[in-house]
Amino acid sequence: MDPIQLNLLKEVAELHDIPEGAYNFRANGQSVGRSSTANIEITSKTEGSGIDIRIKDNTKNESVHIPVVLSESGLKETVYNDFYVGENCDVLIVAGCGIDNCGQQDSEHDGIHRFYVGKNSKVRYVEKHYGSGDGSGKRILDPQTEVYMDEGSTMEMEMVQIKGVDSTHRTTIGELKANAKLVVHERLMTHGEQNAYSVYKIELNGEGSSADVVSRSVARDNSYQKLDMCIVGSAPCSGHTECDSIIMDNGRILAVPSLEANNVDAQLVHEAAIGKIAGEQLVKLMTLGLTEAEAEEQIINGFLK
Repeated sequence: MDPIQLNLLKEVAELHDIPEGAYNFRANGQSVGRSSTANIEITSKTEGSGIDIRIKDNTKNESVHIPVVLSESGLKETVYNDFYVGENCDVLIVAGCGIDNCGQQDSEHDGIHRFYVGKNSKVRYVEKHYGSGDGSGKRILDPQTEVYMDEGSTMEMEMVQIKGVDSTHRTTIGELKANAKLVVHERLMTHGEQNAYSVYKIELNGEGSSADVVSRSVARDNSYQKLDMCIVGSAPCSGHTECDSIIMDNGRILAVPSLEANNVDAQLVHEAAIGKIAGEQLVKLMTLGLTEAEAEEQIINGFLK
């Protein structure tokens, strides 16, 4: 990889070197590095673009890194990655995409990720999106994540997009069986003329299943965000969604929460708040010697941490 691609890799996967464990690196539409382990096998799909990741039963304390970087203007790709996690596993999966566009044509990566999580397994999934480059071409990311969770499984998802992505439409769906637990933390910031759409639909189908979906976002300049959260409770279950947003400048935010209860013992809750930075917070930090702009950055960084 060249220096630009290596910097993108650092931003989306926090990698400065080859990681331990299984990995698949993709750059400008091509695989540039791959490694499997005794317990985690990565293979190319026989039809279409993408990979299959198979994790054996009882695999614990292992990781998979599958970052993607694009540094060619005008490149557009859709990749299908399927994760088959066995029973009684405990693994970390790190994905994410970075686009550096210095040209005039739009660059786009659409990652379709499907997770099949086995009984009593625990998965932590980190997906970061990042954009850079001074070209007029857009940096577009339209990811889709599907999660199918077996009995007693747990999945924690961290979805981060803080800088440089001009347009994104993220769709996340989940189907949970008995005693499965899904936790999602989304952090998002838009600026300039950027647009970001986040759609979540989580179906709690098994007794004792639960979901906690929390989004924190900041809309600056002339950017626009839409957050559409839906939890469907079709069994004795518990679901919670929360969207907490800061609006600045001429930014716009639309929050569309929805709860659907199909069982008398489904307990579903939603919380939402959109507002500007409190003046007293700015004043307090400015009395410590910060400028107004520096105080705003400190507040935003703490909010999105």
